[in-house]
Amino acid sequence: MRRLILGTAGHIDHGKTALVQALTGVDTDRLAEEKRRGITIDLGFAELPVSEDLAFGVVDVPGHESFIRNMLAGATGMDLVLLVVAADEATMPQTREHLAIVRLLGVERVVVALSRIDLVEEEWLELALDDVRELLAGTPHADAPIVPTSAVTGAGLDELQAALAREGARAHARLDDDIVRLPVDRVFTVRGTGTVVTGTLWSGSLSLDQRVRLEPGGLAARVRGLQVHGRSVQTARAGERTAVALAGGRVGREAVGRGQVVVGADPWVAADRVTARIELLPDTAWAIERGQRVRVHLGTSEVMARVFLLDCAEMVAGEVAWAQLRLEAPLVARARDHVVLRSYSPMTTIGGGILAEPSPPPRTRLRGREGELLEAMVGPDRGLRRRAVLDLAGWVGVPAEELPIRTGDPPGTLASREDETGFETARALYSGTVADEGRRLLRRQVARYHRTQPLRPGMPLAEAREALPPGAGAELADALLAHLAEKGELEVRRDLVREPGFTPSLTAEQQGVRSRLAEQYLAAGLSPPSIRDLPAALRDHPDLWPILKLMEQAGDIVVLNDDFFADADAVERGARDVQERLVGRSGLGPADFREVLPVTRRHLLPLLACFDRLGITVRRGSGREVPASPGPSR
Repeated sequence: MRRLILGTAGHIDHGKTALVQALTGVDTDRLAEEKRRGITIDLGFAELPVSEDLAFGVVDVPGHESFIRNMLAGATGMDLVLLVVAADEATMPQTREHLAIVRLLGVERVVVALSRIDLVEEEWLELALDDVRELLAGTPHADAPIVPTSAVTGAGLDELQAALAREGARAHARLDDDIVRLPVDRVFTVRGTGTVVTGTLWSGSLSLDQRVRLEPGGLAARVRGLQVHGRSVQTARAGERTAVALAGGRVGREAVGRGQVVVGADPWVAADRVTARIELLPDTAWAIERGQRVRVHLGTSEVMARVFLLDCAEMVAGEVAWAQLRLEAPLVARARDHVVLRSYSPMTTIGGGILAEPSPPPRTRLRGREGELLEAMVGPDRGLRRRAVLDLAGWVGVPAEELPIRTGDPPGTLASREDETGFETARALYSGTVADEGRRLLRRQVARYHRTQPLRPGMPLAEAREALPPGAGAELADALLAHLAEKGELEVRRDLVREPGFTPSLTAEQQGVRSRLAEQYLAAGLSPPSIRDLPAALRDHPDLWPILKLMEQAGDIVVLNDDFFADADAVERGARDVQERLVGRSGLGPADFREVLPVTRRHLLPLLACFDRLGITVRRGSGREVPASPGPSR
């Protein structure tokens, strides 16, 4: 069963509610004031099965200009619109405004019911039909079916239902396997049940005991009960009018209201700004300048915002531009959502738009390829949308779980996330452009390091990460380094990065320093000079420490401590003497070792610490022992 939302639209007192009742048997005017005044004030709901595999959830909206905000709360999320025009009055101001709103919201399918034909003569009916055709001309709905009807006599109702079925079959079905989103349009309390919210389930599915949140606000709750058009169900699916009973200590009636959204565990964020391609209606008298205050309608929310145009200084009627809407209250948004803009005062519909970025960085104007990428994000090509999202994210990347929100596409369509257009790490996805540039920067950084530090065996990993711009995290650098190592373009060993096959090399001058150091340590044996006791030409040489490190790695010297290095052969001979003469003994003190190692205490203690590290000696309490099977030597 395909489930779609059918919304009404049209001028006040043109018979929308009567027509819904004739089709469904449900009087959607539920308020006492609506009964008293004979007009629809708030949203009403009914169910209309039209075939074995298609059913509509009907949202009846008010037609009076004073209740446009209520109309907008119901209109967003419609899959198909039933535009009602009274034959005895033809098109009126709210007919035109409602049709403009339908277009701004991106509703693709419209059926026109020319109502109250029982009140007009045939000649007048033809004039009314011409008037409707003229209204639709030049809009995306120029070919919408127009069905003359009467809720009183029943004339045309079968034809109207058939037209709705045909148009509904062509409409895009909502997906159950999408992320959960239900904008709240009503809240009330039921004794024994608690707080109940109702709305149209825009996407995903809700099940009993499912954990949800209410945003903005971050109120955690559990689904305690579910109803679809008054019937208790285990699961509510996308496109269904749904009542959700919520359990949770913070979801009392006073904490929940119209404009909030029931979401699942996905990383929804209530945004304080959005980037949108906006347009002004061709017949509006309003213009938009930088910083102008407007009303933004999205879902069941209405928030104030200031418009900051990104590619022009001013907009006038009929123009399209990119803008950031800086919101005065947080809004739950998703890429490719449609918004309606109304003037601050007096309130009238002036335009609308489609969102490209639901929570973007601040922008004051478009730079480089940003305009092109934003256009791709609201375009029809899913692959281009995904690529544009990653390109705009740059070095920051996009967490994989945020892609359905940032692209507007269901998770199932994003299963193949890493391809020629992207690079994935454990934390996020990045554009192929960023990954290619990152690999280039890392290779260049390592090559430069080898040129400037030819004595070092490799570049410290922490320094290699600094090759990427500040916005990039260490996890991206590490993932790119791992990829380069896998391809054989770099080598990563513990905390060092180097080019494949790189070995340290010395200039003639540096080789001379190495030779003189080797002579110093060879002559000193187990009583080497400290660093500060080396000749000034060696002690003050700028490459002293890299050369010492190279000698250590080559096995020429052994580190005793931070200040002493000793000839490796001398240390090996000393270790052998200790093993031969003191093996098996324990409780040995410095005096015992000095009988074997004729050195001063200044050298003995660093030498014994070195033997401890090598496993030649083992500390036991206040003394040492020499085991029969020593640990590994150098």
